[in-house]
Amino acid sequence: MLKSLFNCSGIILLSVFLASGQSASSGRAVLDQYCVTCHNQKLKTGGLVLDKLDLGRIPESAETWEKVIRKLRAGMMPPLGLPRPAPAAYEALTTELENAIDRAAAGKPHLPLPGVHRVNRTEYANAIRDMLALEIDPAAYLPADDSSYGFDNVVSGLQVSPALAEAYVSAAAKISRLALGHETAPNRKIYHVREDYSQEGHIDGLSLGTRGGMIVEHYFPADGEYVISWEPVRTTVGGLYGGDSEDEQAELTIDGRRIRLFKLGTEVPLTSLHDRNEVRIPVKAGRRSVGLAFLATTYVPNVDLNRHYRRSILDDNLIDGFTFTPQVSSLTIAGPYNGIRPNDTSSRNRILACSPSSASEELPCARKILAGLARQAYRRPLTDSDTEALLNFYQAGRNAGDFEDGIERALQFILAHPEFVFRTEDGPATVKPGEPYRIGDLELASRLSFFLWSAAPDEELLKLAGERKLHDPAMLERQVRRMLSDPRAHELVRNFAGQWLGLRTLQTATPEGVIYPDFDDNLRQAFRTEAEMFFESIVREDRSVLALLDADYTFVNERLAAHYGIPNVYGSQFRRVKLEGALDVRRGLLGKGSFQLVTSVADRTSPVQRGKWVLMNILGTVPPDPPPNVPPLKEAASGSGTIEETMRQRMEQHRANPNCASCHRMMDPIGFTLENFDGIGKWRTSQFGRPLDASGQLTDGTKIDGVVSLRQALVRYSPQFVRTFTEKLLTYGLGRGVEYQDMPVVRSIVRESAAGDYKFSALVLGIVRSEPFQMNRKPANDHY
Repeated sequence: MLKSLFNCSGIILLSVFLASGQSASSGRAVLDQYCVTCHNQKLKTGGLVLDKLDLGRIPESAETWEKVIRKLRAGMMPPLGLPRPAPAAYEALTTELENAIDRAAAGKPHLPLPGVHRVNRTEYANAIRDMLALEIDPAAYLPADDSSYGFDNVVSGLQVSPALAEAYVSAAAKISRLALGHETAPNRKIYHVREDYSQEGHIDGLSLGTRGGMIVEHYFPADGEYVISWEPVRTTVGGLYGGDSEDEQAELTIDGRRIRLFKLGTEVPLTSLHDRNEVRIPVKAGRRSVGLAFLATTYVPNVDLNRHYRRSILDDNLIDGFTFTPQVSSLTIAGPYNGIRPNDTSSRNRILACSPSSASEELPCARKILAGLARQAYRRPLTDSDTEALLNFYQAGRNAGDFEDGIERALQFILAHPEFVFRTEDGPATVKPGEPYRIGDLELASRLSFFLWSAAPDEELLKLAGERKLHDPAMLERQVRRMLSDPRAHELVRNFAGQWLGLRTLQTATPEGVIYPDFDDNLRQAFRTEAEMFFESIVREDRSVLALLDADYTFVNERLAAHYGIPNVYGSQFRRVKLEGALDVRRGLLGKGSFQLVTSVADRTSPVQRGKWVLMNILGTVPPDPPPNVPPLKEAASGSGTIEETMRQRMEQHRANPNCASCHRMMDPIGFTLENFDGIGKWRTSQFGRPLDASGQLTDGTKIDGVVSLRQALVRYSPQFVRTFTEKLLTYGLGRGVEYQDMPVVRSIVRESAAGDYKFSALVLGIVRSEPFQMNRKPANDHY
């Protein structure tokens, strides 16, 4: 049904009659004249049938009308070239449709039957961090989570399989040993440098006076000896990158302290197929920064008169103009050898809240330790049966070893327990299966913390929930504001914005090095940091979310500033800069390199992807899928004497296909206005020696010419952007897909936040106060 709305203008014309007070019979005549010729029971064009809709009973066809509303609010109907109603009539129609649906939905929240809501692996890792003071890489223990409705915390994508259940049990055993320092057997971890990572400047976190290299955060599981080795980048025949590097020295550091210097040319051969650059040293258990960098004794090799590209290495081959210095390929840490259990680590200090000095003190101490851990893991007070089960596991471990072995066994049970791995909401016993109910304070505490922190509730939330004070509106607002100001709210940036803005996909974006030799992983990381800091400024400073469209500032370091053409920015630290004058093109989301990169392909820009991104993420409309058997875009012409074609020229040829034209008319004009940004977000005014044409016309008839005019046009649709943003945030906050039945709630949240200029906190509070967030429907069966 959605597809047909892109091709039908009769809905608009019908609504003009209704908004003007004309009778339903007149509206029916307009519908019959302008829409039913295509959208009728016989043709069913686009799957939409309008000749049987009763215009006096709008709520009964809410699903269809919500699609109409979405198109109207985004200015997508009627199609370009057809008559459009006056703005007042346009707004009157949309408001009338919304009001009719909203009135019918009042007091009837959409509460789908809950599924089994497993914590995703990010939430799992954060819960481990908060409970055990142990940072883990969840990818080392659990498979990647599937996304649903754009996010990986949505219940419909969090399926459970026997293999996944085994992974959680295995992770519980390994993490329990790691946290207590019982992992004393040797193991090895290799850290690789990305091939497009440039190493000619100073790397943040490494010693001053060094250049290149790498730094990693490594957890040493036990006290003991460790072998740390590294390999330089070499050619296929074993030659060392960097040419004559006999005067170079590589410095190995742990937590900033020099461990050893390696001299290139002697200890590190200039030609070798088998590197053994290693050192064996004692290291205390815990998380430590291990770095390897080259002493910057001279910068002469980098001060050359030829064109010097930013990217150091291209596909394991040295190309003229690319690299003049040696590079690190990998760092390996093996051990512990002769490992012993540590006495002092952050995780042991967090877990072992007491230490028995006699056999008689062991059981009371175990009870204290395990009760505190389980309360935080289960996100509720413990029952007597909970405590009994914990002590049974403790005793089994104690009988096979010592006191800490007993704690390890019980901790393993906690980390594999269903109430740690799943977010459970059973509902009051008085509520019948299938009936809606208002969730309790403990459940509300969990919803809040997983929404804003991607983690379990902290002690303050649990205490208030246990006292049944969290539901109080004033207390709830205070807690929301406290949580938004907490450093853990960065998880909202990393996980919500990271998925909504496509920042997670930056890691898989690999522009072709021959076409974009100035692109490297350093720039990729800078793109992500800029976008995260920009979004976080909206959260921390409680700005209007409309600033996402046109804020006149951004955050850059030296690498990103050079890419954007911003002068006088030096060093690896990011700082806020004002965007004015020629930098006006960088304002808002559309000016960010992260957006431009993730909406391009490896060897060129993609006006289609950029236009589609704007439609979906700013205007809240989903273009229809392309029809089957659509021919691919024609490859760029090349060869002697061939005039290369711009992206617009190639797209216009592609759009000549009637099967392609209807969809591309919506997306391409938006994408063309962004053509001044190349495939890696660098500003350009010409392509193949010819000026770029960045003009276009939106569906509503607005003429645009470049990113600034596009941004200004989109600002006129600010209310629709806020609705789209709220819909995304509500999806993330509820952990389920937002359907057409939820749109009255979305509109209510947006209306209430309008008085405060759509501040971020107002939208979050609106979601938290909403019935879908504070209510549930009791499952028909016990999931566990």
